[in-house]
Amino acid sequence: MGFLQEGPQLAHPWRSDQLLHDLLDRVLPAERRAVLDADLAALGDYAQMAWQRASESTRRKPILTQWDAWGRRVDRIELTTAWLEGPQLTTRHAVLATGHAPGEYARLEEFARVYLYHVASEFYTCPLAMTDGAATAIKASGNAALIERALPHFLSRDPAQFWLSGQWMTENIGGSDVSHSETVARRDGDGQWRLHGRKWFSSAVVGEAALALARPGGADEGNAALALFYVETMDGQRRKPELIIDRLKDKLGTQELPTAEIHLDGLPAWPVGELAHGVRQVAPMLNVTRTWNAVCAVASMARAISLARDYATRRQAFGRPLIEQPLHAQTLADMQAEFEGAFALAFEVAHLLGRVESGAAAAHEAALLRLLTPLAKLWTGKLAVKICSEALEGFGGAGYIEDTGLPQLLRDAQVYPIWEGTTNVLSLDSLRALAGEGLSALRLAVDGWLAGSDDAAAAAITGALDATTAHLDRHGADRASLEAGARGLAFTLARCAAAALLARQAVWSARSGERRPGAALRRFVSHGLNRLIAPDAEDTGLLLG
Repeated sequence: MGFLQEGPQLAHPWRSDQLLHDLLDRVLPAERRAVLDADLAALGDYAQMAWQRASESTRRKPILTQWDAWGRRVDRIELTTAWLEGPQLTTRHAVLATGHAPGEYARLEEFARVYLYHVASEFYTCPLAMTDGAATAIKASGNAALIERALPHFLSRDPAQFWLSGQWMTENIGGSDVSHSETVARRDGDGQWRLHGRKWFSSAVVGEAALALARPGGADEGNAALALFYVETMDGQRRKPELIIDRLKDKLGTQELPTAEIHLDGLPAWPVGELAHGVRQVAPMLNVTRTWNAVCAVASMARAISLARDYATRRQAFGRPLIEQPLHAQTLADMQAEFEGAFALAFEVAHLLGRVESGAAAAHEAALLRLLTPLAKLWTGKLAVKICSEALEGFGGAGYIEDTGLPQLLRDAQVYPIWEGTTNVLSLDSLRALAGEGLSALRLAVDGWLAGSDDAAAAAITGALDATTAHLDRHGADRASLEAGARGLAFTLARCAAAALLARQAVWSARSGERRPGAALRRFVSHGLNRLIAPDAEDTGLLLG
């Protein structure tokens, strides 16, 4: 037998993650750590087991069986093993319940669990995000009946009582623009609302409940006339016949996730709030689901880098391990610095969310959360694709071979810039946040984060923020120009926030003699913070003409 290359091994995602340890050591009171650390260790164990299991078996997609042998419509979906394990893992480790516990640390503790569970879950975290968002929206609605009915299931710590919730918004006519939604809500003879229509993208059709947008019969056109409804999908152990699964989506990635096209043929429904302004009622869940997206994107980066670094110690080239090759080491260090910036920003948003929800936030932090949430989501989504692509390249040809399990990292990463608002949609959303108090809130926060930090890094961050202010002043009166440059503006602000957060961590870590966070800050800043552009509308027209 000739030479056989040893594949990468996954380091324990909790015990080996110094970033997560440092974050929790800095932020969380010691008395909160025992239960959390136990859950994180168990989720790390599960992640290692799941990686090993995946490397020894053929991954498979969910299977939809629409009819039984006797012609009955059943719409039964067979799930992967990780999905069947999902309710037990979620409830045993209080993944969702923790996020709705009292106190400013609830969301931070929740998303630490999500970060370790996500990749191993095979995107079971997608319906968990929808369920978390649904719980948040229902709480915000003040609908006592639905709060009493749904939340005990959504936040249950008992797998037998646990429910998943979907989010059914997207129709054939479009995604982010739901103003022309065609699903109609009508009352039957008993006064029960029922939904009729087709939803083109249902990300949690295997769940027991969902929130859906529909237009009450006779209502006007447009966004404002849409209402938000709560539905339940199961009648005992059988799916309700008014919910018809047309097919499962055949997607580039997230293939274990059973995304479906569905018909609603009179499915019973209950209004979440008033019979209008449904999009506004969905808004409370956006901070939640976009934070899930950002943290999951960071988790995918962590997995890709962990495997790439381990492989670099096992792969010999030109007489020495890859990790000892200067250019390869430089590439891995560049990836690590970008990842650490993304990690810092995503988890700051998670902590901010908990502070705002619990009433512990400072006066400027609600506006800060409003700005940082879309920034974190859009930047981490794009960065995850870049990092996962670079990681695959580091494996050479093995990174392109399906049964190594590595190409799935890149396929799955492509979903992060698309879910919960594309990069362009979120860039425009960031502009709306900047029209309020977003920029002043960010600058106030950055001033605090930079206290005691490296002068060169602080100067670079402040300079990029000054350039952003000048850019807004220069283009603010020209809406088309402002929108055309919104991506560059958003990336600049995201990178400035991330750099300032790295600076805060570096100052804290230096007190105990830890030098790595300072290196991450210097490397990240050296990559540049300013991504501002001054679009030329004439050139754009020529290029597209």
